[in-house]
Order: sequence, then structure tokens, then C-alpha cells
Amino acid sequence: MIRSRIPFLFVKNLFRSRIPSSSMIIRFQSSSSSSSIDLNSMTQSLNSSLLRRAILYVPGNDQRKIDKAIKSFDKIDSIVLDCEDGVAVKSKDDARKTILKILNQHGSNELLWKKLSVRINSMDSGIAVEDLAIIFSGKIIPRTILLPKVDTKSNIDEFFEYFQKAKINKNIIKHPIDLITYVESATGLLDLRDIAKHTIDMCKSLNDTININFAGIVFGSDDFCANIGATRSDDGKEVLMARQHVILVCKSLNLQAIDSVYINFRDIDGLKRQSEDGASMGFTGKQAIHPDQISVIQEAYRPSDNKIDWAKGLIDEFEQAQNAGRGAFVYHGQMIDMPLLKQAYNVMNIAKQIGKA
Repeated sequence: MIRSRIPFLFVKNLFRSRIPSSSMIIRFQSSSSSSSIDLNSMTQSLNSSLLRRAILYVPGNDQRKIDKAIKSFDKIDSIVLDCEDGVAVKSKDDARKTILKILNQHGSNELLWKKLSVRINSMDSGIAVEDLAIIFSGKIIPRTILLPKVDTKSNIDEFFEYFQKAKINKNIIKHPIDLITYVESATGLLDLRDIAKHTIDMCKSLNDTININFAGIVFGSDDFCANIGATRSDDGKEVLMARQHVILVCKSLNLQAIDSVYINFRDIDGLKRQSEDGASMGFTGKQAIHPDQISVIQEAYRPSDNKIDWAKGLIDEFEQAQNAGRGAFVYHGQMIDMPLLKQAYNVMNIAKQIGKA
């Protein structure tokens, strides 16, 4: 659990639910207004509709591990077929061909297909162009592409240059392709918002030819610590500021924010603490390197039953107030303002996706 006092108090105050004073009460529109408020207008409107509480990395050249993950796909929000860190250099080509085969074999199952992601190699590696050329040459393309080690806007430009050169059959694209990038260096972190805005602009520029959507950012803590010369600690104080910054950038641009890996996969208690901490800070999901981590992470990012009941009740009370033509209202002893109402709709949006609504 993070214990660095001043930054922690800052982020705690920033993200906690607020009970407004009477001067802060937002007077909601009455039901007689021509403008109605619904779920779509009240949620965070994240750029991706796909739930990614846990993203599980599976080496792209390991058929056994891939088969195991696919067999349990209904219990995993996102399966990342990896071409990067999880694959030795000499096995990269095997990984590309295996991933292509997996996509062609299982892509017709839309429930599975939408959970299949591919992490390609970084632009600076010099081999990402081969990843894109092979992986996008099949009859089924991945729903999501993950691009690691994005340090500059030129990395994004290079990705889109290679992406447009890949021989993609546009007739087989059923949904927008989601793009998720990684921040793993001091340079990438300091320029993160500019890079993210540039990525959004680049995606929009391709809308007439191919629909690609910037969906989120992953924080790569281990590469980040190596880059700045930090030593990893149990309480994670060395990455607290970086984690907060990733959250702020993602929230400002309606992107998913994916937290770092918990390396000690046998330490379930530590994983639980870190996952709950990340969820309370504002992350929307977390990376996983072992199947045993999935249920712990996804539970941490699942609204509790009490939270769901609270959200349902608040929304019901709000709708009654709207129908009665009332403005501000009290719920469970709190005078409700817009941030709390938005929080309730966000809770119900997640609950709906996981079948708890």
C-alpha cells in the first residue's frame, strides 16, 4: 500500500467522493426540461466500451499457454498475445505466425475475439513493422493493439506509418480497432498528455480509411524504474507520482488507465492490496502475468454489492426527483451533487458489463 504522506493525501482528496456544502449544490434540471439525462451522458464516456479490469499477458509463441487462456476466456477481461517482452528474440517470428493462426482459428467467436489483443514490439526495436505486416495479413485482425515504450510523438507517427502500410482487408473490420499505448520512461511521462492528444488526432485522421480508436494507456512500472534509476519497494513510493500522473492524463482525455504489474505472482495478499489501491486511486484496470492473478485483480476492480445497491438507490432517487420537478435532493443523509451522481452511473455501467446490474 502506498504510504508517502503528502502525495497520498493529495490523490486521496482528489479522487474521493465529495459531500458538498449548500453553496456547492448543483440544481438538476427538472423533468419538464426538454433535455433528459441518461446513462450515456452521465458516465465517463471512456473511449473504449471494452472492460479491461485485468489484462493477461500470454507469450505469443507458447501454444499451450494460449490454449489455456482461451479455454478460460469467459473469466478474463482481456488476453494479450505478446510479441514483445514475453518472447525471446529468436522466437519472435514463431510468435507472429502463432498469433496469426490463433486469430484465424478463433476470430469467428465474437465474444472471444473482442478479448484478444496483441502487444507488438516497440517502434525503437526496429521489428514492429514485421509484427504488423504478418499479424494484419490474416482474415481476422485483432480487436486491440498494444504499443509499448512510447516516448515521443514520433513513435506514434512511425506506428501509423507502418499501420497504414499493413495490408489490412478493410472489409473484415467489424468494430474500431482499439489502440493502447505504454508509458515506460521519464521522457514519456513528462510528455504524456501531448503524446496522448497527438495519438487521438492521428486516429481521427484515419477515420475515412480505417477506424482506429485510442482507448487507453498502460503504466510500465519496471521499465520506468529502470529508466529513472529507482529501486522498487514494497510500498511503491518511487512510482506514486508517476501513477497519479497517468491517471490524471487518462481521466482528462477519457482514456482507460491500466496499472502496473505485480511481479510476485505468488503473493496474493500483496496483489490484492495493490489492486485495491490502484482502483481507489482511479485506475480502471491492472496488468497480470499469471492466470492466478486474474480473479484477485478483477474482484478489486468490481464494485462491491453495497456500492451497486448505493448507486441503484441514488439513481432511482434522482429519477423520482426529476419526475417530481425537484432540483437538489438528499440521499442517505447526503445532499447529492453532480460528481456523486456521475459516480453512481459509472458504478452501474461497470456492473452492467459484468452482469451485476
